[in-house]
Amino acid sequence: MTKFIKIIPGFLLCIFIMISSLYIADRLGAIVNQFQGLPASASSPISSIFIAIILGLLIRNLIGLKEQFTHGVTFSLKIILKLGIVLLGIRLSFYDVITLGAWGIPIILTCVIAGLTITLWITEKLKQSHRLGTLTAVGTGICGVTAIVGTAPGIKANDEEIAYAIGNITIFGILAMFIYPHLAYFIFNNDPIRIGLFLGTSIHETAQVAGAALIYDQIYNMPQVVDIATITKLTRNSLLIAVVPIMSYYYLNKKNESRGEKHNTPTWYKLIPLFVVGFIAMAIVRTIGDNGVTEHGLAFGLFEYEQWTNIWTNINTLGSKYMLGIAMAGVGLSTNLSVFKGVGAKPFYIGMAAALTVTVVSLIMVFLLGGLIKM
Repeated sequence: MTKFIKIIPGFLLCIFIMISSLYIADRLGAIVNQFQGLPASASSPISSIFIAIILGLLIRNLIGLKEQFTHGVTFSLKIILKLGIVLLGIRLSFYDVITLGAWGIPIILTCVIAGLTITLWITEKLKQSHRLGTLTAVGTGICGVTAIVGTAPGIKANDEEIAYAIGNITIFGILAMFIYPHLAYFIFNNDPIRIGLFLGTSIHETAQVAGAALIYDQIYNMPQVVDIATITKLTRNSLLIAVVPIMSYYYLNKKNESRGEKHNTPTWYKLIPLFVVGFIAMAIVRTIGDNGVTEHGLAFGLFEYEQWTNIWTNINTLGSKYMLGIAMAGVGLSTNLSVFKGVGAKPFYIGMAAALTVTVVSLIMVFLLGGLIKM
């Protein structure tokens, strides 16, 4: 009960920011539409997700975040985010998930391998810690902080190296989250498959990919981008199972550490992202329900077409609009820009090289293979 009470203040703050962002986005959007000669009822060109992150950043870095709010912010960022992503699975059929996941694997693998290789090469050229390079490589290539934390024990990374790697992922990921939706629209001419693939393979954190895809949807009215970017990122997250142990052993072998020393490399089953399983499970529920309506007129033998549509639509709205809105407020509130003060330039050169490598390779691969994928 004590732990639950500690969560309440920060969680309520995230909810308040999410609600405020919806109102501000609508009001600002109406003003922009008025200047453009559009009716007030036209959809807002301002993203509430963008507003939520900015409000969180301003509060954390201008006002400060008191300790009593931190538990709730962490809960929103870690638990509510994952629940929101799980609920997004209801938007898709299981067949869509499998099809896109399978087609996306060559693109994802190429981006991950290129990012890992170039990052480690740059690290050597700049004569920086191999541990820092390894952490930045897996964080950029796979899934951000989760991959960094998973790899750190196996390579005996110290707190400073972990902090620098997370700083890289945070700053370049947030920049990408704001810039890449517009870059993708310009480059891919509003093609939802290519845009979703690009956002899902080029941005580091799951939260950042979700934020970028939602920003794109809210500005350009393309919900399919959210589906494709989410599937792509979750497929990429699954590579944790293989890449984290491989990078750990790569580092240990490179350093020729003694064979008799025990290393705390996480076991494989602890690296399986459970929210990926939940996302797939929700897609299976959607598929079974749709098949029931098509073949027997009732989803699960209970719900008629309109009832079933309302159910999955409301579940989707809860996940994509409200839960992810709360989580994005948590992203802003958890980003303390002061941690980057006093950090030398070279660690950030490594992060920049990693981010640019993954971005360029993603653009090339999506151009080459994106047109082959049909949904």
